[in-house]
Amino acid sequence: MISETIGIKNYSFKNRSAKTLTDLNNFDTKPSILRAKSKVEIRKVITRKLGNSVCEFITNHLHGFRLQEVLLFDSFYKDEILSQPKKVFNSIVNLSDVNDYRRINKFFETINSKLPDEGVFINSFVPYDIRKKKFLERFPKPLSRVLYLGDFIFHRILPKLKLTKKLYFRMTKGRSRVLTKTEVFGRLYSCGFDLLEEKIIDNKLYFVAKKIGTPSYDPSPTYGPLISLKRVGKNGKRINVYKLRTMHPYSEYLQKYIFERNNLRKGGKINNDFRISNVGRLFRKYWIDELPMILNLFKGDLKLVGGRPLSEHYFSLYSQELREKRIKFKPGLIPPFYADMPETLEGIMESEMRYLEAYEKQPLKTDIIYLSKIFGNILFKGKRSL
Repeated sequence: MISETIGIKNYSFKNRSAKTLTDLNNFDTKPSILRAKSKVEIRKVITRKLGNSVCEFITNHLHGFRLQEVLLFDSFYKDEILSQPKKVFNSIVNLSDVNDYRRINKFFETINSKLPDEGVFINSFVPYDIRKKKFLERFPKPLSRVLYLGDFIFHRILPKLKLTKKLYFRMTKGRSRVLTKTEVFGRLYSCGFDLLEEKIIDNKLYFVAKKIGTPSYDPSPTYGPLISLKRVGKNGKRINVYKLRTMHPYSEYLQKYIFERNNLRKGGKINNDFRISNVGRLFRKYWIDELPMILNLFKGDLKLVGGRPLSEHYFSLYSQELREKRIKFKPGLIPPFYADMPETLEGIMESEMRYLEAYEKQPLKTDIIYLSKIFGNILFKGKRSL
């Protein structure tokens, strides 16, 4: 793999030889530096590696940048970036896929450290759904399904379990990782980026991200089936709510991103939420994912009936009046939503306000009335989670 640096002036790279474009016949040579003399040379490098369509996509996002401000490289080693100066480049482009990064967050954090605010990062990866489709097309049915089950266990389960994670990375060296769109984009947001554009070209998803802040440096990201989510509790205190995983890892960082692009659908849930896994949709339909919240009930973070424990972003969508009313009481394991079954965010807010006003006057009587309505809707009217 090579690292190509475009147009750096007055900067010396130790133990690296500067080469012209014509000296680089392919991308299999050892790491070296390329000081391109024009944007034509940038286009040649990208086209030779990835084709005309990708070249157009990338270079369209480099307009407005001077040649000296663009760092173009092709490597899955973060040390290739660590050797570069800070905040010299307004745009960094990597021609290697994220699937081959050994430590993705550390790589993104390093990119972040080299860019100024509003700096642009362009990269690509093969998403899980495209990889799955290509895998199943390689073999006849039902053999393809059997082989895919083994592939799924090896690439999706083993790297997520503590007992097998080290073995998996020792065997694969972190190459050809199976990554969902949610996981890559969520990692980007956790590392201080905002997505500007995404486009599928030749079975890869190319993205353009802008630096908007510093990385969050989450010391203990969760990958397993049982997760702990930060929610707004009584008096505005942040509580950890336990649930079974229904979304891909790093989904929580995409709450604002997906809301702004997809908005809400019937029932107040986010429309076309790609963060939810297939198993997760089944869990949500029958409330299986919420069973661990019983632990929060015993801990005293929740009461039996009450408004849902909300994320900070969803909580911010509520009116000021309702937010102030909500934090007077604990959130609930069973929300009043299932008594009224509202279809819009406004309807949900009205439903919760009616419940809270009634609960404030007669707590026990209100909860009994709401429980009877909720169980009636579920048992006799077949209402389910949307």
